[in-house]
Amino acid sequence: MVREKSGARRGDHVIADNRAARFDYEISARYEAGIVLIGAEVRSLREGGASLTDAYATVERGEVWLRQLHIAAYARGCPFDRRAERATRKLLLHAREIAELERAVSRERYALVPLALVFRGGRVKVQLGVGRGRREHDKRALIAERTAAREAVAEVRGRRDRRRRSA
Repeated sequence: MVREKSGARRGDHVIADNRAARFDYEISARYEAGIVLIGAEVRSLREGGASLTDAYATVERGEVWLRQLHIAAYARGCPFDRRAERATRKLLLHAREIAELERAVSRERYALVPLALVFRGGRVKVQLGVGRGRREHDKRALIAERTAAREAVAEVRGRRDRRRRSA
């Protein structure tokens, strides 16, 4: 199965991607969950009206809730078919997965972070990650590694281009 950069399968449509979460957290496990939405929210998502910037998930009384997910109001919809843009939304997972998440989050410095919103087979899915927050020195080391890798690729390309010009 071929995967795109965001972790989505080919043919899936990525609605929103939380790139900052991949930088701020060291993701140790990934889960995919359904999400309970109303019709106007789905139509808004089809237009790309979502943001995962401040979103996070919690486990409460055997249920998983997604908080602070921003879904823009659907302008052409019925005014009575609306929910608050940052309403709490229920995530759909198997009981076994919820138990695993509850154990994982109970560990020190671990959090449930939404990584992406994806349309898969006509349904909206949330990709969740169990991650531990990176400390500032870890972030600096990650930036240094990426910069070194980028410079190495640029150097190889430069040498290859110089060889082509001389030949």
